Amino acid sequence: MIGIRHVVVLSAALLLAACGDSRLPELELSGSTMGTTFSVTLVAPGDGIAGEPLKSQITATLSAVDELTSTWRTDSELAEFNANAATDWITVSAELCNAIDGALEISRLSDGAFDVTIGPLVNLWGFGPDSEIREPPDDALIEETMAYVGYEGLQTRCGEPAMRKRHGAMYVDLSGWAKGYAVDKVAELLDEYGVRDYLVEIGGELRVRGYNADGRKWAIAVEAPSTTTRRPHSVLRVTDTSVATSGDYRNYFDHDGQRYSHTIDARTGRPVAHDLAAVTVVSKSAAWADAMATALLVLGPESGLALAENQGIAGYFLVRSKTGIEELTTTSFELLRQR
Repeated sequence: MIGIRHVVVLSAALLLAACGDSRLPELELSGSTMGTTFSVTLVAPGDGIAGEPLKSQITATLSAVDELTSTWRTDSELAEFNANAATDWITVSAELCNAIDGALEISRLSDGAFDVTIGPLVNLWGFGPDSEIREPPDDALIEETMAYVGYEGLQTRCGEPAMRKRHGAMYVDLSGWAKGYAVDKVAELLDEYGVRDYLVEIGGELRVRGYNADGRKWAIAVEAPSTTTRRPHSVLRVTDTSVATSGDYRNYFDHDGQRYSHTIDARTGRPVAHDLAAVTVVSKSAAWADAMATALLVLGPESGLALAENQGIAGYFLVRSKTGIEELTTTSFELLRQR
């Protein structure tokens, strides 16, 4: 799976005046995972925490998530489920079943704007592991592929645990959930270690606890929705929460003067074509924020904002307009910024 960053952690050097010796020590651990990179920052972790042993455990945790959810490798549990053409109940691990169940919650809440069975369409448009294309597929092929898409056709019985799909060709894609889920799993590991102040970031999805080395809330920059430059659009100050952003401006192809985003609406079988460029969601769970940001981006500026407001979601919308980028926010997001 390919990670696309839309948020970054701003260093204190960029945001704050030098604090000299008042800054607490930091332990930074980083590496590659899930087709992207991870970065973990611990503030004053204490002498009992050694960097290399902890990094090994973080790497093992991320490998386990990849082995569970990846559609870019044939030996993951999810890939094996997808390859199984049976339409009766298939025994799976409790962890995979629970992850699918959590993702399906977003599918139901968004009425299919986030759909974990979107895999065949993702592959058809050339944004999956199968192949890369540079022109849209024909309408007949899109309609044919949509016959195998629809979250209602995927069922879970996690008490067993088992899952069932309506069509043998149904293909589950957790790429809108997995990075956030990996962030949550690493955060759980750090909590077990007793770390009080940390930041975990994987491919742009992140979770923070406590405060940074200057004793302030963590500074998270939301990237400007530009295809040509990478610069901050705004900065959020947060603690004890997760932040995820979904945007349409990093992964796309152009054909005959039209841009086709990797963000595909399973309800139409086609990439989104509205003016909403990016959505940031702040929530306790990084997996939930990851999936919900995707759902709101698919829904667009009006329907997405309405759902977020109705559900009390802290959402931040960047919408293209004739004069530039317009910001739309939910009540919960504004309350978050005021804290």
